[in-house]
Amino acid sequence: MPTKADPSSPDGTASGKITIADIAAEAGVSVPTVSKVMNGRADVAPHTRERVEAIIRRHGYQRRSDERSRRSNLVELMFHELESAWALEIIRGAEQVAAEQGLALVLSESQGRLTPGHGWLEGVIARKPLAVISVFSDLTSQQLAKLRARDIPVVVVDPIGEPQLETPSIGATNWNGGLTATRHLIELGHRRIAMIGGPERVLCSRARVDGYRAALETAGLAVDPRLVRYGDFHVESGRAQFAPLLDLPDPPTAVFAGSDLQALGVYEAARAAGLRIPQDLSVIGFDDLPVAQWVGPPLTTVRQPLQDMAAAGTRLAITLARGEEPEHRRIELATTLVVRQSTAPPR
Repeated sequence: MPTKADPSSPDGTASGKITIADIAAEAGVSVPTVSKVMNGRADVAPHTRERVEAIIRRHGYQRRSDERSRRSNLVELMFHELESAWALEIIRGAEQVAAEQGLALVLSESQGRLTPGHGWLEGVIARKPLAVISVFSDLTSQQLAKLRARDIPVVVVDPIGEPQLETPSIGATNWNGGLTATRHLIELGHRRIAMIGGPERVLCSRARVDGYRAALETAGLAVDPRLVRYGDFHVESGRAQFAPLLDLPDPPTAVFAGSDLQALGVYEAARAAGLRIPQDLSVIGFDDLPVAQWVGPPLTTVRQPLQDMAAAGTRLAITLARGEEPEHRRIELATTLVVRQSTAPPR
C-alpha cells in the first residue's frame, strides 16, 4: 500500500489519510479514472466503478475541503413523488430557508420509488449541490457513501425507516399523534374505532398505528384486528380500505386515518354508503393540510408541522455543508390535535 499522503498535498484529504493516487494504485486504475468515478461520469466500466467505490468507502475518503468552493449554490430536495399537497408544504418550508441563505432549491423525484435509482444519483453528482434533503425516501448505504465521498451531506426528512446512525434526520411525534387522535375519539364515547394506516413498512405509519393501539389498550378496549387496515397515504387508499369495514356485523362508529388524504377517501366511502359525518361516523386525519379546512365538514386532524420540519432539515443540511457540527442530529417536532367538525359523540 502506498504511503499516506501529506495533508498539504494537492490531492490529499483534509486529514491527509489517503489520496486519489493511493486509491488509483490500490484499484489498479489511473488517477483520471478515479476522478471520473468520483464525479459520476458514465464512461467508466461498471465493475471498475464498483471496485473504486468500494475502496473509497473502505478508507472513508473525503474530498478536499476546498471542493466546497467549487460546488453550486443549490440545495437538492428529493421526493419519492411530487404530486401532492403534502409535498407542497415541504417545499414551502425548505424554500423559505434556502432563500434566506441566498441559495436556490432544486426539486427531484424518484417516480414513486421509495429508493431512488442510479440515474438520480448521477444527476446529483453532476449538479454538485451543497447538500441533499431526502424526503420520505430511503437512500441505500451505497448511495449515502457515494455522496459522503463527494462531501455532499444528506439529511432525511420524515424517514421511511430507522435512519443510519451517521445520517441526520427530522421527524414528528407520530406515536403521540396516533395516541392523541384515538384518545379524542374514545373521550367522545366511541368504542368501535377503525384505523386506516399507511404502508406497513414505513416508520411514521407504524408509529401512528402503535399510538392508536396504545390509546385503546390504556382505555381497556380490545384492539379488533379487523378494524386495522393498511394502504398508502392517498385518497383512493382511504376509500378502498374503509369501504369493506361497513359490511362488518358491527361496523366502526369512528375512523382514524393515517393522512388527511386517506381521510378524504373515507369521506367518499361514507357518503356512498349514505352515512353522514359526524352524525353517523366520526373521522380524524393526520397532517393538517390546507384542504382539511375546506372540506365539508372541516376535518379534525393531527397537525404535523411539515413546513417547520422542512425548514429544520434545510438549516441542518446547510450547517453540515459548511463543515460545522450541528447541535442535534436527530430532531422530532411535536404534533398537535386540531379539532374541527368531523368528530362528535356516537349516536
